[in-house]
Amino acid sequence: MSPVETMLHAAIDAIDEPRSARMDQRTKPSVKASIEAAADLMGIEASAFVVMSAYARAQELLSGRQQTLLSQGDHQALLAALDEETTPTPALLEAWQLHQDQVVRS
Repeated sequence: MSPVETMLHAAIDAIDEPRSARMDQRTKPSVKASIEAAADLMGIEASAFVVMSAYARAQELLSGRQQTLLSQGDHQALLAALDEETTPTPALLEAWQLHQDQVVRS
């Protein structure tokens, strides 16, 4: 296993949950054969290979949605904008009122 694969396998094993969730997929025989061959090369079962690969891709996609990277200049501009005291624009006040009218408070 490569260092990345070893780290990924360790990350999955470190999740303190029982392995109780089940996933079933259907695929073409040639796809299954490729997955099994790749798993054999890594010395792991095909199901572990599928879980590791899917989990790695999921983490990659989710991390792109959970963080925004800014350049140093953009970071400074954002902080300056957050520190600036401003009054709401008419459009913002209208949007806030629309929100208040449509959101049901519990």
